[in-house]
Amino acid sequence: MREYFELFWTFAKIGGVTFGGGYAMLPILQRECVDKRGWATEEELTDYFAIGQCTPGIIAVNVSTFIGNKRKGILGGIIATVGFTFFPIVLLSLVAAGLGYLLTYPIVQSAFGGVRVCVCVLILNAVLRLWKKSVLDKRTLA
Repeated sequence: MREYFELFWTFAKIGGVTFGGGYAMLPILQRECVDKRGWATEEELTDYFAIGQCTPGIIAVNVSTFIGNKRKGILGGIIATVGFTFFPIVLLSLVAAGLGYLLTYPIVQSAFGGVRVCVCVLILNAVLRLWKKSVLDKRTLA
């Protein structure tokens, strides 16, 4: 039961604090799932990410499902997916209820501008990491 909670909580934290989609979440997924917990290797994470791009749905959610399934089978995949989507669903529900009102404040508009810049940097970081791991010669570049 502890491992299921750890899966849920790890992916809930990732899903709750990162913005910008799968590319922006890749460095955080790598730190949490590869470096910190050893749930997957860098190569496995790259493979999960590639498969996640080819399958329907959100890339990072697909990756969390793959890692949860690897750790604890089908139930682990479900728990990791629910964990990953838990905080975003709660947050989106709250924001949707008051978004029109919040956007009238200049500080909120500035915050969204700052988030856009951070997301661009995270995406660039993810692309560079994938580039270093995937492009080994002229053939793989093509």
